[in-house]
Amino acid sequence: MKFFIDTANLDQIKEAQDLGVLDGVTTNPSLMAKEGITGKENIVNHYKKICEIVTGDVSAEVIATDYEGIIKEGEELAKLHDQIIVKVPMIKDGVKAIKYFSDKGIKTNCTLVFSAGQALLAAKAGATYVSPFIGRLDDISTDGLNLIAEIRMIYDNYGFSTQILAASVRHTMHVIDCAKIGADVMTGPLSSIEGLLKHPLTDIGLAKFLADYKKGN
Repeated sequence: MKFFIDTANLDQIKEAQDLGVLDGVTTNPSLMAKEGITGKENIVNHYKKICEIVTGDVSAEVIATDYEGIIKEGEELAKLHDQIIVKVPMIKDGVKAIKYFSDKGIKTNCTLVFSAGQALLAAKAGATYVSPFIGRLDDISTDGLNLIAEIRMIYDNYGFSTQILAASVRHTMHVIDCAKIGADVMTGPLSSIEGLLKHPLTDIGLAKFLADYKKGN
């Protein structure tokens, strides 16, 4: 399973990259604003900085919601760097744009997916990634992980190459559960990745090893 980090914070991206397990980055206008990055020129420059840090795919989201606008923005974003994946919302014009981009060889990430039907349409249109938001489904008492399982079954049934990118991952168990179900990618905060490092028995065992070593020296 690929590990993406969902942030626009350069320090966190670098920390995840230095850990040696990072495969890419996802971000969006809200995450950009959280880091104080506003305005088209600043956002574009920030995407370039992210691409300089990581070696994998970087999802860059369009703002437009009409077909022509999505195409224009998407083509501009795709030209920024070979690692850029154009992030397109799951709307009618978004699906049409994904088909256009697919035909042009431009990679896409269909975002804001909340149903298996939406994921099926995205795959039919040729999306590189589809992003079901499992955390947001959990927030409304709906099983987000079940959606991942449904999409996995559908994609496997028909041999779709679209990768399932589990988005809105909130914690470490989300990562583990997505890996069990067969998500191709997870994207979440740095804490969800670093949480995989932790186990009390590891800490206890290391402390004992060090204590025993000191006794013999």
